[in-house]
Amino acid sequence: MPGLYFLSDLHLGLQEPQAEEEKYERLEKLFSIIRSNGGSLYLLGDIFDYWMEFRHVIPKGFTRFICMLSGLVRSGVEVTWFAGNHDFWLGTFFDEELGVKTCYGLQEARHEGKLFLLAHGDGLGEGDLGYKLFARFVRNRFNLGLLTAFHSDLAIAIMKRFSLLSRKHKTVDMTTEPLRLLDFATALAQEREFDYFVCGHNHSERVQVVHESGSTYVNLGSWIEGRYQYGVFEQGQFRLEKL
Repeated sequence: MPGLYFLSDLHLGLQEPQAEEEKYERLEKLFSIIRSNGGSLYLLGDIFDYWMEFRHVIPKGFTRFICMLSGLVRSGVEVTWFAGNHDFWLGTFFDEELGVKTCYGLQEARHEGKLFLLAHGDGLGEGDLGYKLFARFVRNRFNLGLLTAFHSDLAIAIMKRFSLLSRKHKTVDMTTEPLRLLDFATALAQEREFDYFVCGHNHSERVQVVHESGSTYVNLGSWIEGRYQYGVFEQGQFRLEKL
């Protein structure tokens, strides 16, 4: 049976050209593997370092990835993209023109009798009230309408600024941030049954059983440190692989 593939926190557009080129070369390799094996791909947020969509304008700088993603979908791979705190609002372009399903927050998926809880990870767990209020404010459709009413260059500059502030905030809180989502998954496993809680966000790669039932926490880590890992579930087992 075809497998599931999981990828997060590429932060395309963040780094110097050589590092960005390396990301794309690894992505081409991964997409080739997925096309050959078949299955579904879950993008668990912060694929772009920022994204701002307009009614009639698509930001430049990501055309290569958009074409790669379109080719993957046209080859028959089902792709689902969870918005992160950097690719904060995905709009309708990916759904309507590329056939990529977009999601927000915590969602469920079932495969081979296993229950997966999937999220980017921003806004989950205790604390970080400031970000939670910010997310609720900015993702409000009225406020999004105001933001996208600006000239596109100005609005994109604003979103880049938000992206930078999010990164600076995370570095201040890194003593507790790697445990926030692990603690959330551990507490959640006491309340409900699931097989895998899969996320990204804190750039802290980890696979850990969090309940005697076998419920497992998976964090996919990040590509910005030069570790090109992805998650794959096939033949009843979840593992992290590196390209």
